[in-house]
Amino acid sequence: MTDIKQVRLPSGEMVPALGQGTWKMGESPKRRADEVKALRLGLDLGMTLIDTAEMYADGGSEEMVGEAIAGRRDEVFLVSKVWPGNASGQGTTAACERSLKRLRTDRLDLYLLHWPSRHPIADTVRAFEELKAAGKIRHWGVSNFDVAEMDDVLDVGGKAVAANQVLYNLTRRGIEFDLLPWQKSHGTPIMAYSPVEQGRLAHHPQLQRIAVAHKATPAQIALAFTLLRDDVITIPKATAEAHVRENRAAADIVLSGADIAALDAAFPPPKRKGELEMI
Repeated sequence: MTDIKQVRLPSGEMVPALGQGTWKMGESPKRRADEVKALRLGLDLGMTLIDTAEMYADGGSEEMVGEAIAGRRDEVFLVSKVWPGNASGQGTTAACERSLKRLRTDRLDLYLLHWPSRHPIADTVRAFEELKAAGKIRHWGVSNFDVAEMDDVLDVGGKAVAANQVLYNLTRRGIEFDLLPWQKSHGTPIMAYSPVEQGRLAHHPQLQRIAVAHKATPAQIALAFTLLRDDVITIPKATAEAHVRENRAAADIVLSGADIAALDAAFPPPKRKGELEMI
């Protein structure tokens, strides 16, 4: 097993390119023990970036993550998100305090605006900066922002934006047309959510053919695709230990030029600008 490659944030800090997502986790008390165990195994395997949000399971995901990282907080690069309805100046601060309480921690490593809000972005950015100055968050960023919205962030002084979390996988490559190049030019990494298209890519015939050659699964090939770039962090979800190990092994897959050409043929990259996709 090789070390997971690292992605550089604008601050210069390095984080693992393969992390752990928690969307739809924390919803069932019956599954909680398995979810906690899965996240802890991921930490053991080097997947030390964990992403959650106040919206997930109405705070239940944050509570579950808080249990999983208890006693191990310093190992974790912890990411959460403020719900856009809460993203006013005072609302952002209050939401962050609630998230910290559920996560049982005194700081977030990265705090994101979950998607563009009706509240002025300048107010949200100001609140982020105040939280940063107070030591409540270490970095801040956004999620589901396209190029125009990223420009808006910069216009209000948001040069410290550390990441943009968006939908990105083999069937959702639209960001490659302009958003990925924009982010690269500004030194701001992408965080890819739903990198296996909520499991649907696990049965694609082209992925199956490539997977056989690598003694891997189609889902692992889909993950390996998102890890090709040096400015993308991918955050698959896993609620079972076997799935965690499978995700981790995807980081060791080296796709060949022929593999990449086959993937481009099966999942063509975009030729024009389209609307930013979201789930």
